[in-house]
Amino acid sequence: MVQPNFKTVFVFLDTDKYCSPFDMLVAVDCFPDSMIFKYENVTSEDAPKIVFDLLFPRGPAGAAHTKIFINGSNFEEVEKVVAATQKAMNSAPWGNSIIVDPRGGYSTAAAAVAKTFGASIEKNWGNLEGKKVTVLAGTGPVGQTAARIYATEKADVTITSRSLAKGQVIADKINAEVGIQRVKVAEVSKPEHTITAIRDAEIILAAGAGGVQLLTKADIDSATKCRIIGDINAIKPLGVEGLGSNDDCIELKSGVFGIGALTIGKLKLKTETEMIKRATAESQGLFDYSIAYTIAKDAILKKLSKVATK
Repeated sequence: MVQPNFKTVFVFLDTDKYCSPFDMLVAVDCFPDSMIFKYENVTSEDAPKIVFDLLFPRGPAGAAHTKIFINGSNFEEVEKVVAATQKAMNSAPWGNSIIVDPRGGYSTAAAAVAKTFGASIEKNWGNLEGKKVTVLAGTGPVGQTAARIYATEKADVTITSRSLAKGQVIADKINAEVGIQRVKVAEVSKPEHTITAIRDAEIILAAGAGGVQLLTKADIDSATKCRIIGDINAIKPLGVEGLGSNDDCIELKSGVFGIGALTIGKLKLKTETEMIKRATAESQGLFDYSIAYTIAKDAILKKLSKVATK
């Protein structure tokens, strides 16, 4: 009997009104012969029905070629869909790979943290353990994911938020996950509050939305302990005054090095691409921010190793 030749299929479950074309294009570029099906406004109630319908028609062999990509801008809703999808998988005879990168938040945060890690190693300042880090706009998709990754690397993290209550909910959640109090909140409801939030920071990550400047030159001058600054905003005005999008560990002032948004973005794209490739190579598994960071960090370590051997 001739065995069927299964085509790789990506099924996007998006909690937003419109499914992100960015991630669909990345998936197609990884696997040009693949197909994409997309579902929008997906809730945790919808997910199991879709999951069961995509699992059974192709059988276990075909399911291994069917990949679920969960997306959306609302982290809470995305997490509910992920949980519902995993529950459905556990109740089925077989499962498949699940990729989670809500609006690029996981892969961008992984790349941003990895780049600051690499800068610290390159400048002989050691790894991230014990470093004091401030994540500006720390309750957004990238900000809270970056804070989570920094905390798992045993850094002492401050996240900023316009709402202290909102920030505390996220800090409490991360602290519960890592099992120790590593994340605290600083309210930044006015620009002048930023100076207080970054006073002790050795690493600052501006993780705000596009077109919003979070860090001025005056702020940078006030942060006397800061050594590394990263920015994820590539839309003018950029998130950090004086830091260009393509800057890669450029000296902003004596002893302070900056990493621009497009430099982080290059590693983000490589990271997401590798996430998709790994998920496609495996028949099952969850590929989320922790996998993204492993990929990004390994890429940085590999680059540093090449430089060291020259």
